[in-house]
Amino acid sequence: MKPFVKRQKNDAADAEAICEAAQRPTMRFVVPKSEQTQAAALVFRARDLLVGQRTQIINALRGHLAEFGIVAAKGPARVPQLMRAVEDPAEPIPELARPILQMLIQTLQGLDEQIARLDQEIIERAKEDETARRLMTIPGVGPVTAVALAALAPPAETFKRGLDFAAWVGLTPLQHSTGGKQKLGATSKMGERTLRRLLIIGASAVVSWAARNGAPAGSWMARMVARKSPMLVRVALANKMARIVWALMARGGVYQAPAAMA
Repeated sequence: MKPFVKRQKNDAADAEAICEAAQRPTMRFVVPKSEQTQAAALVFRARDLLVGQRTQIINALRGHLAEFGIVAAKGPARVPQLMRAVEDPAEPIPELARPILQMLIQTLQGLDEQIARLDQEIIERAKEDETARRLMTIPGVGPVTAVALAALAPPAETFKRGLDFAAWVGLTPLQHSTGGKQKLGATSKMGERTLRRLLIIGASAVVSWAARNGAPAGSWMARMVARKSPMLVRVALANKMARIVWALMARGGVYQAPAAMA
């Protein structure tokens, strides 16, 4: 609407701009979400919040223990090492600090339990939702990603093609083209960031599996891995997954792996 505001900022100018924008034949509009759709998305909002809080506590625990000479690598996998250090009386931790660190550990354990409950809720929804079951046939799409796509993505008919859906998710490059010369930049990162993150995580798992076990000769994955950097392959695969997701949501059916080129 803002490009249609002529001058000043007042109610009359805003109303005129709204009317002007609404009459444009190529204008795109946001599809309203129902209460059920918003309720289905709540589990992901709550999970993201709890995961963020868990990360904050892990970082705080690492930072506090590092001040007393106890250093551990980053990541949730190293948390048990930090917990054992707090419980071990032989570690050089002042007694004034030990109860506070134990409080952080208890909070962390409570968050782990709540996140596990939300993950179980998502798995149950994936079993019951027909669309989610079909989406899980795509390599790299698990229960969390499938249910998130079913709950957070707009209706498939909102987009004309899969590339439009991938652009909405934010998995297409920004364009800085002029004078007939195309110049593509980094990914746009527009749209629903939860879906973008989940698709990239799923694509990373597929690329890692292909790196360990080897991609089929002549396949798209084998050609990409041979020519491109790992991160670029992950984003390109996430883009490909988004287009496949749109095709399944728009046309039905399940994923069928393409035949490898000879």
